[in-house]
Amino acid sequence: MLFGVRWHSRLGCCQPSWSCKSASTHAISGFNRHSKRLCATKAHVIFSGIQPTGVPHLGNYLGALQQWARLQNEALPSTQLLYAIVDLHAITTNQDADQLRRWKRETLATLLAVGLDPERSTIFYQSAVPEHTELMWILSCTASVGYLSRMTQWKSKLTVPDEVSALDSTSAKARLKLGLFSYPVLQAADILLYGATHVPVGEDQVQHLEFARQCADQFNTVHGEILVKPQTVLSSARRVMSLKEPHLKMSKSHQDFRSRIQVNDGPKLIGDKIRLAMTDSMPGVSYEPDHRPGVSNLLAIMSYLDGRGRTAEELARACNSMNMRQFKETVTSAISESLASTRDKYNRLMNKDETHYLDDIVIEGSNKARRQAGKTMAAVRQVVGLEHMGRALERI
Repeated sequence: MLFGVRWHSRLGCCQPSWSCKSASTHAISGFNRHSKRLCATKAHVIFSGIQPTGVPHLGNYLGALQQWARLQNEALPSTQLLYAIVDLHAITTNQDADQLRRWKRETLATLLAVGLDPERSTIFYQSAVPEHTELMWILSCTASVGYLSRMTQWKSKLTVPDEVSALDSTSAKARLKLGLFSYPVLQAADILLYGATHVPVGEDQVQHLEFARQCADQFNTVHGEILVKPQTVLSSARRVMSLKEPHLKMSKSHQDFRSRIQVNDGPKLIGDKIRLAMTDSMPGVSYEPDHRPGVSNLLAIMSYLDGRGRTAEELARACNSMNMRQFKETVTSAISESLASTRDKYNRLMNKDETHYLDDIVIEGSNKARRQAGKTMAAVRQVVGLEHMGRALERI
Protein backbone atom coordinates (compact mmCIF):
# COMPACT_ATOMS: atom_id res chain seq x y z
CA MET A 1 0.00 0.00 0.00
CA LEU A 2 1.60 3.18 -1.12
CA PHE A 3 -0.13 6.51 -1.52
CA GLY A 4 0.66 9.74 -3.33
CA VAL A 5 -1.04 13.13 -3.51
CA ARG A 6 -1.02 16.38 -5.39
CA TRP A 7 -1.00 19.22 -2.86
CA HIS A 8 -2.18 22.74 -3.57
CA SER A 9 0.45 24.83 -1.81
CA ARG A 10 -1.40 28.15 -1.80
CA LEU A 11 -4.44 26.73 -0.06
CA GLY A 12 -2.78 23.92 1.85
CA CYS A 13 -5.43 21.53 0.61
CA CYS A 14 -5.62 18.25 -1.25
CA GLN A 15 -6.87 18.44 -4.81
CA PRO A 16 -7.63 15.54 -7.12
CA SER A 17 -5.61 15.09 -10.26
CA TRP A 18 -8.39 13.65 -12.37
CA SER A 19 -12.01 12.73 -12.00
CA CYS A 20 -13.66 9.40 -11.34
CA LYS A 21 -17.32 8.40 -11.32
CA SER A 22 -17.28 6.87 -7.85
CA ALA A 23 -19.29 8.38 -5.00
CA SER A 24 -16.19 9.31 -3.02
CA THR A 25 -14.66 11.13 -5.95
CA HIS A 26 -17.84 13.17 -6.35
CA ALA A 27 -17.28 14.19 -2.74
CA ILE A 28 -13.74 15.19 -3.55
CA SER A 29 -14.93 17.24 -6.49
CA GLY A 30 -17.09 19.22 -4.09
CA PHE A 31 -14.13 19.56 -1.77
CA ASN A 32 -12.09 20.93 -4.64
CA ARG A 33 -14.73 23.56 -5.52
CA HIS A 34 -15.04 24.75 -1.92
CA SER A 35 -11.48 24.06 -0.79
CA LYS A 36 -10.80 27.55 0.53
CA ARG A 37 -13.79 27.46 2.87
CA LEU A 38 -13.09 23.93 4.09
CA CYS A 39 -9.43 24.61 4.70
CA ALA A 40 -10.34 27.53 6.90
CA THR A 41 -13.01 25.76 8.94
CA LYS A 42 -12.14 22.08 9.26
CA ALA A 43 -9.04 20.26 10.43
CA HIS A 44 -7.97 17.52 8.06
CA VAL A 45 -6.39 14.18 8.85
CA ILE A 46 -4.23 12.65 6.11
CA PHE A 47 -3.26 8.97 6.37
CA SER A 48 -0.84 7.10 4.12
CA GLY A 49 0.97 3.80 4.40
CA ILE A 50 3.91 2.01 2.88
CA GLN A 51 4.83 -1.66 3.04
CA PRO A 52 8.33 -2.48 4.30
CA THR A 53 9.62 -4.60 1.43
CA GLY A 54 13.16 -3.26 1.18
CA VAL A 55 14.70 0.07 0.30
CA PRO A 56 12.18 2.07 -1.80
CA HIS A 57 13.05 2.49 -5.46
CA LEU A 58 12.94 5.48 -7.77
CA GLY A 59 9.30 4.80 -8.68
CA ASN A 60 8.28 4.90 -5.00
CA TYR A 61 10.31 8.05 -4.49
CA LEU A 62 8.86 9.95 -7.45
CA GLY A 63 5.39 8.47 -7.23
CA ALA A 64 4.64 9.11 -3.56
CA LEU A 65 7.46 9.76 -1.10
CA GLN A 66 8.56 13.03 -2.67
CA GLN A 67 4.95 14.19 -2.62
CA TRP A 68 4.53 13.12 1.01
CA ALA A 69 7.36 15.44 1.99
CA ARG A 70 5.90 18.27 -0.09
CA LEU A 71 2.47 17.71 1.44
CA GLN A 72 3.98 17.88 4.93
CA ASN A 73 5.81 21.11 4.22
CA GLU A 74 2.88 22.89 2.57
CA ALA A 75 -0.07 21.69 4.70
CA LEU A 76 -1.87 24.03 7.04
CA PRO A 77 -0.68 23.74 10.67
CA SER A 78 -4.08 22.30 11.64
CA THR A 79 -3.64 19.32 9.29
CA GLN A 80 -2.65 16.06 10.93
CA LEU A 81 -0.39 13.75 8.94
CA LEU A 82 0.09 10.09 9.76
CA TYR A 83 2.50 7.83 7.88
CA ALA A 84 2.43 4.13 8.77
CA ILE A 85 4.97 1.48 7.93
CA VAL A 86 2.39 -1.26 7.44
CA ASP A 87 4.29 -4.34 8.57
CA LEU A 88 1.12 -6.34 9.25
CA HIS A 89 0.24 -6.06 5.57
CA ALA A 90 3.73 -7.28 4.68
CA ILE A 91 3.18 -10.70 6.29
CA THR A 92 0.31 -11.66 3.98
CA THR A 93 3.16 -13.44 2.22
CA ASN A 94 5.79 -15.39 4.15
CA GLN A 95 8.64 -13.22 5.43
CA ASP A 96 11.93 -14.02 7.09
CA ALA A 97 11.74 -12.36 10.52
CA ASP A 98 15.21 -10.83 10.48
CA GLN A 99 14.75 -9.58 6.94
CA LEU A 100 11.42 -7.97 7.82
CA ARG A 101 13.02 -6.18 10.78
CA ARG A 102 15.76 -4.90 8.46
CA TRP A 103 13.24 -3.81 5.84
CA LYS A 104 11.22 -1.89 8.45
CA ARG A 105 14.31 0.00 9.54
CA GLU A 106 15.31 0.70 5.92
CA THR A 107 11.83 2.05 5.19
CA LEU A 108 11.87 4.22 8.30
CA ALA A 109 15.29 5.63 7.39
CA THR A 110 14.07 6.33 3.86
CA LEU A 111 11.02 8.26 5.06
CA LEU A 112 13.26 10.46 7.18
CA ALA A 113 15.83 10.79 4.38
CA VAL A 114 13.26 12.09 1.87
CA GLY A 115 12.34 14.86 4.30
CA LEU A 116 9.57 13.67 6.60
CA ASP A 117 9.89 15.45 9.94
CA PRO A 118 8.84 13.42 13.00
CA GLU A 119 8.06 16.69 14.77
CA ARG A 120 5.42 17.46 12.13
CA SER A 121 4.31 14.03 10.91
CA THR A 122 3.45 10.95 12.96
CA ILE A 123 5.62 8.10 11.68
CA PHE A 124 5.01 4.67 13.17
CA TYR A 125 4.94 0.92 12.79
CA GLN A 126 1.45 -0.43 12.23
CA SER A 127 2.07 -3.47 14.44
CA ALA A 128 2.96 -1.21 17.40
CA VAL A 129 -0.67 -0.04 17.52
CA PRO A 130 -2.78 -3.13 18.37
CA GLU A 131 -5.97 -1.14 17.83
CA HIS A 132 -5.48 -1.74 14.10
CA THR A 133 -6.21 -5.44 14.47
CA GLU A 134 -8.94 -4.87 17.06
CA LEU A 135 -10.87 -2.57 14.75
CA MET A 136 -10.23 -4.94 11.87
CA TRP A 137 -12.02 -7.73 13.74
CA ILE A 138 -14.99 -5.53 14.55
CA LEU A 139 -15.26 -4.42 10.91
CA SER A 140 -14.86 -8.04 9.77
CA CYS A 141 -18.08 -8.92 11.54
CA THR A 142 -20.05 -6.83 9.04
CA ALA A 143 -17.75 -6.92 5.97
CA SER A 144 -19.22 -8.56 2.87
CA VAL A 145 -17.47 -11.76 1.80
CA GLY A 146 -18.97 -11.34 -1.67
CA TYR A 147 -17.42 -7.89 -1.97
CA LEU A 148 -14.06 -9.16 -0.75
CA SER A 149 -14.14 -12.00 -3.28
CA ARG A 150 -14.21 -9.43 -6.09
CA MET A 151 -11.28 -7.36 -4.77
CA THR A 152 -8.16 -7.16 -6.89
CA GLN A 153 -5.48 -7.44 -4.19
CA TRP A 154 -5.56 -11.20 -3.62
CA LYS A 155 -6.15 -11.84 -7.32
CA SER A 156 -3.00 -9.97 -8.33
CA LYS A 157 -0.91 -11.79 -5.72
CA LEU A 158 -2.19 -15.18 -6.87
CA THR A 159 -2.33 -14.20 -10.57
CA VAL A 160 -6.03 -15.01 -10.72
CA PRO A 161 -8.07 -13.45 -13.59
CA ASP A 162 -10.27 -10.50 -12.62
CA GLU A 163 -13.46 -12.30 -13.58
CA VAL A 164 -12.78 -15.19 -11.15
CA SER A 165 -14.37 -15.11 -7.67
CA ALA A 166 -12.75 -16.84 -4.71
CA LEU A 167 -16.15 -18.32 -3.93
CA ASP A 168 -16.40 -20.00 -7.34
CA SER A 169 -12.85 -21.18 -7.93
CA THR A 170 -11.66 -24.37 -6.22
CA SER A 171 -8.09 -23.61 -7.24
CA ALA A 172 -8.24 -20.05 -5.86
CA LYS A 173 -9.74 -21.22 -2.56
CA ALA A 174 -7.00 -23.83 -2.17
CA ARG A 175 -4.22 -21.26 -2.52
CA LEU A 176 -5.88 -18.28 -0.87
CA LYS A 177 -5.01 -17.47 2.74
CA LEU A 178 -7.42 -15.63 5.01
CA GLY A 179 -4.95 -12.82 5.70
CA LEU A 180 -4.59 -11.98 2.02
CA PHE A 181 -8.33 -12.28 1.44
CA SER A 182 -9.17 -9.96 4.36
CA TYR A 183 -6.35 -7.52 3.58
CA PRO A 184 -8.85 -4.77 2.58
CA VAL A 185 -10.54 -4.99 5.99
CA LEU A 186 -7.24 -4.27 7.73
CA GLN A 187 -6.59 -1.46 5.28
CA ALA A 188 -10.02 -0.01 6.12
CA ALA A 189 -9.19 -0.25 9.82
CA ASP A 190 -5.87 1.54 9.22
CA ILE A 191 -7.72 4.50 7.76
CA LEU A 192 -10.85 4.61 9.92
CA LEU A 193 -8.88 4.24 13.16
CA TYR A 194 -7.50 7.78 12.87
CA GLY A 195 -10.58 9.52 11.54
CA ALA A 196 -8.75 10.14 8.27
CA THR A 197 -10.66 12.72 6.25
CA HIS A 198 -8.58 12.34 3.09
CA VAL A 199 -6.53 9.43 1.79
CA PRO A 200 -4.27 10.09 -1.21
CA VAL A 201 -4.04 7.03 -3.44
CA GLY A 202 -3.17 5.89 -6.91
CA GLU A 203 -5.92 4.75 -9.23
CA ASP A 204 -5.25 1.08 -8.40
CA GLN A 205 -6.23 1.70 -4.76
CA VAL A 206 -9.59 3.41 -5.39
CA GLN A 207 -11.45 0.12 -4.93
CA HIS A 208 -9.95 -0.30 -1.47
CA LEU A 209 -10.94 3.21 -0.41
CA GLU A 210 -14.49 2.55 -1.58
CA PHE A 211 -14.47 -0.56 0.58
CA ALA A 212 -13.28 1.48 3.60
CA ARG A 213 -16.15 3.88 3.05
CA GLN A 214 -18.55 0.95 2.84
CA CYS A 215 -17.18 -0.43 6.13
CA ALA A 216 -17.75 2.95 7.79
CA ASP A 217 -21.27 3.16 6.34
CA GLN A 218 -22.19 -0.31 7.59
CA PHE A 219 -20.87 0.39 11.07
CA ASN A 220 -22.46 3.83 11.33
CA THR A 221 -25.84 2.57 10.10
CA VAL A 222 -26.02 0.27 13.11
CA HIS A 223 -24.19 2.27 15.77
CA GLY A 224 -24.46 5.94 14.80
CA GLU A 225 -21.95 8.34 13.26
CA ILE A 226 -18.80 7.07 14.95
CA LEU A 227 -16.41 6.41 12.05
CA VAL A 228 -15.34 9.14 9.63
CA LYS A 229 -15.82 8.25 5.98
CA PRO A 230 -12.59 9.10 4.15
CA GLN A 231 -12.55 10.99 0.89
CA THR A 232 -10.46 9.58 -1.92
CA VAL A 233 -7.83 11.92 -3.30
CA LEU A 234 -6.58 10.59 -6.61
CA SER A 235 -2.89 11.09 -7.06
CA SER A 236 -0.97 12.41 -10.02
CA ALA A 237 1.66 9.79 -9.23
CA ARG A 238 4.46 9.59 -11.76
CA ARG A 239 4.80 6.20 -13.42
CA VAL A 240 8.38 4.95 -13.56
CA MET A 241 8.87 1.83 -15.61
CA SER A 242 11.30 -1.05 -15.24
CA LEU A 243 14.77 -0.48 -16.69
CA LYS A 244 14.83 -4.04 -18.07
CA GLU A 245 11.18 -4.36 -19.16
CA PRO A 246 9.86 -0.83 -19.80
CA HIS A 247 6.31 -2.08 -20.41
CA LEU A 248 6.15 -2.98 -16.68
CA LYS A 249 6.19 -0.65 -13.68
CA MET A 250 9.42 -0.50 -11.70
CA SER A 251 8.99 -2.98 -8.87
CA LYS A 252 10.90 -4.39 -5.91
CA SER A 253 9.46 -7.81 -6.72
CA HIS A 254 11.19 -8.05 -10.12
CA GLN A 255 13.77 -10.83 -9.99
CA ASP A 256 16.50 -8.71 -11.62
CA PHE A 257 17.75 -6.04 -9.17
CA ARG A 258 19.13 -4.12 -12.17
CA SER A 259 15.55 -3.35 -13.25
CA ARG A 260 15.22 -0.65 -10.57
CA ILE A 261 17.14 2.22 -9.01
CA GLN A 262 17.02 2.23 -5.22
CA VAL A 263 17.18 5.55 -3.42
CA ASN A 264 20.41 4.50 -1.68
CA ASP A 265 22.22 3.41 -4.85
CA GLY A 266 25.60 5.08 -5.34
CA PRO A 267 26.73 6.77 -8.59
CA LYS A 268 28.63 3.71 -9.86
CA LEU A 269 25.74 1.31 -9.27
CA ILE A 270 23.30 3.73 -10.88
CA GLY A 271 25.64 4.00 -13.85
CA ASP A 272 25.88 0.21 -14.19
CA LYS A 273 22.09 -0.18 -14.09
CA ILE A 274 21.46 2.60 -16.61
CA ARG A 275 24.18 1.27 -18.92
CA LEU A 276 22.39 -2.10 -19.00
CA ALA A 277 18.90 -0.57 -19.27
CA MET A 278 16.89 -1.69 -22.28
CA THR A 279 16.93 0.85 -25.13
CA ASP A 280 17.19 0.23 -28.90
CA SER A 281 19.52 0.58 -31.86
CA MET A 282 17.73 3.51 -33.52
CA PRO A 283 19.87 6.64 -34.05
CA GLY A 284 19.42 9.71 -31.86
CA VAL A 285 17.16 10.26 -28.88
CA SER A 286 13.41 10.75 -29.19
CA TYR A 287 10.37 10.49 -26.94
CA GLU A 288 8.14 7.84 -28.52
CA PRO A 289 6.65 5.63 -25.77
CA ASP A 290 4.99 3.24 -28.23
CA HIS A 291 7.98 2.75 -30.52
CA ARG A 292 10.91 3.43 -28.16
CA PRO A 293 9.70 2.45 -24.66
CA GLY A 294 13.17 2.08 -23.12
CA VAL A 295 14.51 5.43 -24.31
CA SER A 296 11.20 7.11 -23.50
CA ASN A 297 11.28 5.73 -19.95
CA LEU A 298 14.75 7.20 -19.36
CA LEU A 299 13.57 10.55 -20.75
CA ALA A 300 10.51 10.46 -18.48
CA ILE A 301 12.72 9.79 -15.44
CA MET A 302 14.95 12.72 -16.39
CA SER A 303 11.93 14.99 -16.76
CA TYR A 304 10.64 14.05 -13.29
CA LEU A 305 14.00 15.01 -11.82
CA ASP A 306 14.68 18.07 -13.98
CA GLY A 307 15.16 21.19 -11.90
CA ARG A 308 14.06 23.38 -14.80
CA GLY A 309 10.78 21.53 -15.23
CA ARG A 310 11.46 20.40 -18.78
CA THR A 311 9.19 17.77 -20.30
CA ALA A 312 10.38 14.46 -21.74
CA GLU A 313 9.83 15.86 -25.25
CA GLU A 314 11.96 18.93 -24.50
CA LEU A 315 14.73 16.78 -23.05
CA ALA A 316 14.58 14.52 -26.12
CA ARG A 317 15.23 17.50 -28.34
CA ALA A 318 18.13 18.60 -26.11
CA CYS A 319 19.66 15.10 -26.26
CA ASN A 320 18.81 14.32 -29.86
CA SER A 321 22.37 14.55 -31.18
CA MET A 322 23.78 12.20 -28.51
CA ASN A 323 24.63 8.58 -29.13
CA MET A 324 23.17 6.05 -26.69
CA ARG A 325 26.29 5.92 -24.51
CA GLN A 326 26.32 9.70 -24.07
CA PHE A 327 22.60 9.75 -23.40
CA LYS A 328 22.85 7.08 -20.70
CA GLU A 329 25.71 8.96 -19.05
CA THR A 330 23.50 12.06 -18.98
CA VAL A 331 20.66 10.07 -17.41
CA THR A 332 23.03 8.59 -14.83
CA SER A 333 24.25 12.04 -13.80
CA ALA A 334 20.70 13.38 -13.50
CA ILE A 335 19.58 10.51 -11.25
CA SER A 336 22.71 10.41 -9.12
CA GLU A 337 22.72 14.14 -8.47
CA SER A 338 19.00 14.22 -7.66
CA LEU A 339 19.29 11.38 -5.14
CA ALA A 340 22.54 12.58 -3.57
CA SER A 341 21.10 14.29 -0.48
CA THR A 342 18.54 11.53 0.14
CA ARG A 343 21.20 8.84 -0.31
CA ASP A 344 23.66 10.57 2.04
CA LYS A 345 21.06 11.09 4.77
CA TYR A 346 19.83 7.51 4.40
CA ASN A 347 23.37 6.15 4.79
CA ARG A 348 23.93 8.29 7.89
CA LEU A 349 20.68 7.11 9.45
CA MET A 350 21.48 3.46 8.76
CA ASN A 351 24.85 3.84 10.50
CA LYS A 352 24.99 1.81 13.71
CA ASP A 353 25.49 5.00 15.73
CA GLU A 354 21.99 6.12 14.72
CA THR A 355 20.23 2.95 15.91
CA HIS A 356 18.87 4.57 19.07
CA TYR A 357 17.74 7.65 17.12
CA LEU A 358 15.65 5.55 14.75
CA ASP A 359 14.22 3.56 17.66
CA ASP A 360 13.29 6.76 19.49
CA ILE A 361 11.56 8.16 16.39
CA VAL A 362 9.39 5.12 15.82
CA ILE A 363 8.60 4.61 19.52
CA GLU A 364 7.48 8.22 19.90
CA GLY A 365 5.47 8.06 16.67
CA SER A 366 3.84 4.78 17.63
CA ASN A 367 2.89 6.11 21.06
CA LYS A 368 1.39 9.21 19.48
CA ALA A 369 -0.54 7.11 16.96
CA ARG A 370 -1.82 4.82 19.70
CA ARG A 371 -3.12 7.75 21.76
CA GLN A 372 -5.08 8.94 18.75
CA ALA A 373 -6.28 5.43 17.88
CA GLY A 374 -7.40 4.96 21.47
CA LYS A 375 -9.91 7.77 21.16
CA THR A 376 -11.59 6.11 18.20
CA MET A 377 -11.57 2.69 19.82
CA ALA A 378 -13.05 4.01 23.08
CA ALA A 379 -16.09 5.21 21.11
CA VAL A 380 -16.25 2.01 19.03
CA ARG A 381 -16.04 -0.26 22.07
CA GLN A 382 -18.75 1.64 23.89
CA VAL A 383 -21.31 1.43 21.09
CA VAL A 384 -20.70 -2.28 20.47
CA GLY A 385 -20.63 -3.16 24.19
CA LEU A 386 -16.92 -3.95 24.51
CA GLU A 387 -15.75 -0.99 26.59
CA HIS A 388 -12.99 -1.63 29.11
CA MET A 389 -13.83 -1.79 32.80
CA GLY A 390 -11.19 0.83 33.64
CA ARG A 391 -10.33 0.90 37.36
CA ALA A 392 -12.06 -2.42 37.97
CA LEU A 393 -9.54 -4.09 35.66
CA GLU A 394 -6.64 -2.40 37.42
CA ARG A 395 -7.68 -3.94 40.75
CA ILE A 396 -7.71 -7.51 39.39
